[in-house]
Amino acid sequence: MSNPYKGGKYAAKNKKYLQNSEQNNMDPQKNGSIKSSGTVACFDWTESLVIAVVVVGLIFTFIFRIVTVSGTSMEPNLHNGDRVVISSWSYEPQQFDVVVLKRTVGLDEPIVKRVIATEGQRVYIDYDEGVVYVDGEKLDESAYLPAGVKTTKPVSGGQLIEFPEEGLVVPEGHIFVLGDNRSVSLDSRFEAVGMVDERYVLGKALFTIFPFNRMGTIKS
Repeated sequence: MSNPYKGGKYAAKNKKYLQNSEQNNMDPQKNGSIKSSGTVACFDWTESLVIAVVVVGLIFTFIFRIVTVSGTSMEPNLHNGDRVVISSWSYEPQQFDVVVLKRTVGLDEPIVKRVIATEGQRVYIDYDEGVVYVDGEKLDESAYLPAGVKTTKPVSGGQLIEFPEEGLVVPEGHIFVLGDNRSVSLDSRFEAVGMVDERYVLGKALFTIFPFNRMGTIKS
C-alpha cells in the first residue's frame, strides 16, 4: 500500500510550508534578531570612540599632563603661556631635566625649573665669575643656554642662600633647581625655595605643544 505523505497534495503542502518557514527566518523585517549593517556599524563606531576617550583620559591623568608656563624664568627655552606636556609616570629627577614642581617649602604655586644637581652632589655658584660648579667641576650649560649667559645674582628681592667655598651638598631625596633666565628666576638660590623635596616634583617637561610655532622637544 502506498504512503499518501510521499506525494500528491500532502507533499506539495509540506514543501510550501518549509519554503515559507525559511523565508520568514531570513526576512529581517519578520525576525527581530537581525539588525541592519548600518546600525551595527554605528554601535561599533560609538563603542570605539568611548574606549578611545577613556584611554586618552587615563593616559593624561596618570602618565602625561599638560601644564601652562607662567612667567619668564625659563626663557629663552620656555615662554610665558607655553603649554608643555610632562611625564609623571615613575619619574626620578635627573640632572639637566626641566621639571614642574607642584609646590616647594616656601611657595604654594607650581613652578617650572631645571635640575642642576641631585642628592649627594655639591653645588657652588661663583657670582663674580657667573659660573655654576657641581662637584667641583664647572657646569657645561651650552646645550640649553645661549653663549655668554652668566649666572648672576637675581634682580628680584628675597633672601639668598650663602654658598660656602666648599659648596652645599644636596640632601637625600632633594634636588637643586635653577631657572634658565638666571637674572629673574626664583629658584633654589633663594631661602624661600632652597633644596626641593623630590616629592614635590610633578614630572619632567618633555615638549612644547603650544603655540604651534614653538612646538618641539625641550632642551636638556
